Amino acid sequence: MSKSTDVKSTLNLPRTDFPMKANLPQAEPAQLERWEQEGIYRQIQESRSGAPTYVLHDGPPYPTGTIHIGTGENKILKDMVVKSKTMAGFRAPYIPGWDCHGLPIETQVEKELGRKGAVGPAEFRTMCREFALRYVDQHRRDFKRLGVFGRWEKPYLTMDPGYEACIADAFLTFIEKGYVYRGLKPVYWCIYDSTALAEAEVEYEDHTSPSIWVRFKLIQDAGKLPEKLRGRDVYAIIWTTTPWTIPHSMALAFHPEFEYAAVETRDGAVYLVAKDLALSVAGACGFEATGVLAEYKGKELESAKLLFQHPFLDRKEPAVLADYVTLDQGTGIVHTAPGHGVEDFQTGQRYGIETYAPLDAQGRYIEGLPAYKGKNVFEANPAIVSLLRKSGALLGESKFAHSYPHCWRCHRPVIFRATEQWFIGMDAIPKIGDAQGLLTLRQRALAEIPQITWTPAWGQERMRSMIADRPDWCVSRQRYWGVPIPVFYCDACGKLFDDVPALRNVIEWFKREGADAWYKHSAEELLPPGTKCGCGAAPKWREESDILDVWFDSGSSHLAVLGSEETPWPADMYLEGPDQYRGWFHSSLLVSTGVRDAAPYRQVLTHGWALDEHGRPMSKSLGNVMLPRDICDKWGADMLRLWVAAQDYTADVRMSENVLKQLGEAYRKFRNTFRFALSNLFDFDPSRDAVPSEEMLELDRWMLDRTAELAANCRAWYEAFEFHRVYHALHDFAAVELSAFYFDILKDRLYTFGAQSKARRSAQTAIWRIGDALVRLLAPILVFTCEEVWRYFPKAAGESQGSVHVTHFPTAEELRAGIDDRKAATWQELLNVRNEVLKVLETARNAKQINSALEASVELASEGDLRKTLQAYEPWLPALFIASQVKLVPQAAPDAVRSEALPNLAIAIRRADGKKCERCWNYSTHVGESALFPTVCERCLPVVESLLGGVTAS
Repeated sequence: MSKSTDVKSTLNLPRTDFPMKANLPQAEPAQLERWEQEGIYRQIQESRSGAPTYVLHDGPPYPTGTIHIGTGENKILKDMVVKSKTMAGFRAPYIPGWDCHGLPIETQVEKELGRKGAVGPAEFRTMCREFALRYVDQHRRDFKRLGVFGRWEKPYLTMDPGYEACIADAFLTFIEKGYVYRGLKPVYWCIYDSTALAEAEVEYEDHTSPSIWVRFKLIQDAGKLPEKLRGRDVYAIIWTTTPWTIPHSMALAFHPEFEYAAVETRDGAVYLVAKDLALSVAGACGFEATGVLAEYKGKELESAKLLFQHPFLDRKEPAVLADYVTLDQGTGIVHTAPGHGVEDFQTGQRYGIETYAPLDAQGRYIEGLPAYKGKNVFEANPAIVSLLRKSGALLGESKFAHSYPHCWRCHRPVIFRATEQWFIGMDAIPKIGDAQGLLTLRQRALAEIPQITWTPAWGQERMRSMIADRPDWCVSRQRYWGVPIPVFYCDACGKLFDDVPALRNVIEWFKREGADAWYKHSAEELLPPGTKCGCGAAPKWREESDILDVWFDSGSSHLAVLGSEETPWPADMYLEGPDQYRGWFHSSLLVSTGVRDAAPYRQVLTHGWALDEHGRPMSKSLGNVMLPRDICDKWGADMLRLWVAAQDYTADVRMSENVLKQLGEAYRKFRNTFRFALSNLFDFDPSRDAVPSEEMLELDRWMLDRTAELAANCRAWYEAFEFHRVYHALHDFAAVELSAFYFDILKDRLYTFGAQSKARRSAQTAIWRIGDALVRLLAPILVFTCEEVWRYFPKAAGESQGSVHVTHFPTAEELRAGIDDRKAATWQELLNVRNEVLKVLETARNAKQINSALEASVELASEGDLRKTLQAYEPWLPALFIASQVKLVPQAAPDAVRSEALPNLAIAIRRADGKKCERCWNYSTHVGESALFPTVCERCLPVVESLLGGVTAS
């Protein structure tokens, strides 16, 4: 063995079995199996027994299709909340759930069957249940693959018997309180899925409609005609983009305060239009105006009781008033079809006008002229335009591109259709349980909104405006797959049987058999024995055929899932995307205030949309879809989690291969930081080798205090759910504070000092405590990597040997090492000097004056307090600059560089004196003084002698 080999063998070179390469796509599934075997979720819950509870209530996604990037973002954010709360000392149960009822699943099952009505209701519901369970299993695998912990073996499903019973019971409570009524009102209707829709089930998409201007002739022998209109051919002009509603037009609406002009034309006709729109109407309709015959307020025309003749039907339509008439476009006169619009319906109710909407469930006319009878409304548009043209009533036509309501499921245009539906009255005052005064459901919900924490803050106003402006809630659907509305009708008198205590007997059947009981048992079985209608006839019942809106189902989730010791009611947090302000956030608030007179959540947190790198929504048609499953297979789930944590999720976030590549650098920085720590703790036993804080070197104590500050900040940001601030702080600390500064300085002490020396053990103690803090602070984000690090990390006696996710966040108190503010300021000043010195060293390297900093002797000339600081810490300076020598000189040399940041500092670089030590690579004038070890310096000699003794290398 050579002497050189002997000397090098005395170095404490780093070593660890912790892999340099992560191989996340392969390593993470193996970790998932370990967690499964160990029962990680159960372990965590047991470890927090007796701790205060924090409940994030999971919003239920539909179990259809593959989870997309937005769903993955949502579940990861929820997991970060739960894990951060757990590590902050809370018992934070997480019960995932799925919304299993509704149209999406019915549609898929109907596709599998090939046609609607191929099987009976009970069998159809069984097929829907089986379909839902298939996708629940698939979703569950995908969510678990993301490192999301929860009660996966027993999630909540809206199709479970207990849940279905809860939904039905909540609806009966609404009936009991007097919130529910059945009535004929226009509602959103999908003619393709043949069902009513709630506002939350309607999406607005671009659509091109026929745009027509139509004239309605004033009937001369009706009302009190204004004098100037008598004996003239007078017409009111309306504009519409729904020609199909013309057959059901029942009145013409004028704004009470608008000025209407009676415009004379060259052909002798007189047209009534809003004065401010007269020119644009003339241009669109192609008539030449010769003057204004008269002007009238809208309320004058209504008080004159004007009547207009329908263009092609034997129907007289009155002039009515409506504040919703605008001057934005059109003519200022709106044809009113009470069966096809909420505002039209309300106007019809005020004037006692029939709500007329003779359409079937597929939107086909069941009454009317042969030209359109039997057609659906969209097919009928051309026929109706043709009728108007033939009757001379069509003044103009064009195409109109606009945003139009579409069905959220089939993405086809919807209509307003008046049908008999079940409604929850927003402005109904409850009959019972009114402990807060005579408040309507709307008022109760509005009163709760300011008591809730909304993140971002704009959520409060968004929810307030939606609740304040929304119409009554249409809760009935004409489908099978859902919870039946649990009411009956007496066959003898036809009246609704609304004895709620008797109806609650149905709930007991639902608890045992689920809502399928409705389709398997007769009314006589479902109701208590001997139940009779108030009419006195022999009991014979007809069950309601409609089911409840699925938003009522999901809005009841807090009633079905929360309220136990495991998950108290109300929830601490709901966390979903912005669409849920008219969806789950909304329906949950209404159900909760209706049933329990209070909100179901204390905080609502909203995340933005996931977009591609160009800011576009991801879609198959654009070819820009990235699926979580594919990202996990290529990059690993921790990379997806890092993406979620790295950005402010309250805004829209972008995802692409380039984004993942950039985050790959950040991930490697974290991994390399941990690997450096582990590789230098190979011979460190915390219980045996840790140095007490008061005995540690000052630099190490300072770094621990900086870590304490980091821990305090991260805990505060976790508390505020500002995960991006946690990520950036931890990344910057790893990259700048540790890798570029502290670890760089420590290498000499770790590698060359005696293995058992206090200086080295002090460094190891600091690395161990800092690494231990970092792995715990980062664990809610990089769940797999931090678990892997934890398995390799040295543990003190009594410290958890299990999962990092069972531990708590580090506290600032446990990390602080007693550096006072004055010393902390001194070390910051020394760090500033170091930064200036490194710049000059880099210049010297580039000029080939030196090849490395260890070849340098740094000359520092300084003044005032800085000079005193440098003199006091002179022994530290070579290690701080990673230079062989540092000399404090009284006066700056002519070639010294004056620092711009520190004007009282001048820096000069010289070649180091002496020879290079073979062991530590520092230059020293003492190399060669030892006859036995002539290649080492005076610092290394004692270590070499203690290890190799007096034995001469062979």
